[in-house]
Amino acid sequence: MGWARGRCGSVVEVLEAPAPGGLQVRLHQAGPIRLAAEFSCAPGELHALVGPSGAGKTTVLKAIAGLYRPRGGVVTCGSVVWFDAESGTWLSPQDRRVGMVFQSYALFPHMSAQGNVETSLAARPGPERAERALALLAQVGLGDKAHRRPADLSGGEQQRVAVARALARSPDVLLLDEPFAAVDRRTRRRLQQDLADLRTSLNIPILLVTHDLDEARVLADQMSVLHQGQILQTGTPEAVMSRPASDLVAEILDLSPGG
Repeated sequence: MGWARGRCGSVVEVLEAPAPGGLQVRLHQAGPIRLAAEFSCAPGELHALVGPSGAGKTTVLKAIAGLYRPRGGVVTCGSVVWFDAESGTWLSPQDRRVGMVFQSYALFPHMSAQGNVETSLAARPGPERAERALALLAQVGLGDKAHRRPADLSGGEQQRVAVARALARSPDVLLLDEPFAAVDRRTRRRLQQDLADLRTSLNIPILLVTHDLDEARVLADQMSVLHQGQILQTGTPEAVMSRPASDLVAEILDLSPGG
């Protein structure tokens, strides 16, 4: 059971409307982790960051989320400055209204699915937390499994709990760090379709980190190719894959999924 288009509308009704505005990212530093990345992501757009392992994709996500502070650059969301190295501006992760789904899902094993979603709703009264968590789980097809712990859920179901928890924050930006890497190929394709359906009703920037080029081609409006922390090329998947800007980009794009 996935996020069908009819249910996607319901997800938006459950979520609080986030502040409108696109994401602007400019990160640079010589070390200890090299960064030379600049791109934007408009509301309703899905932007994929692709490249081999160690290319810096997750570091860029962490810098956006406030989990890593680079030495130089600017990150803004709409009219709000999240990070500006020159002025010393630095908003904490709690102040950035970011929803993030990790590759491992990072679920608390001792908590139920409902309990995991409620961890993003700590500021709400108990009954309201429970109601909202159950509503979000229902929207991702897990309404009948709210009281199960992660160990009792399949990989795909755990991923849906992680997405519900991320959306519980009513985020201004959704960050997905290889969210389908831990599931089998058949489940991955189904979850990719779920995401494609869900994103049509979320008017927020979505960043997807992946080294699966087919995944980027199917899901992304724009994609950036990274190598050693540097963005080598940005454009539509079709344009980048058909017209690589350099021999290095062409070499990276020839990597097999999972390589």
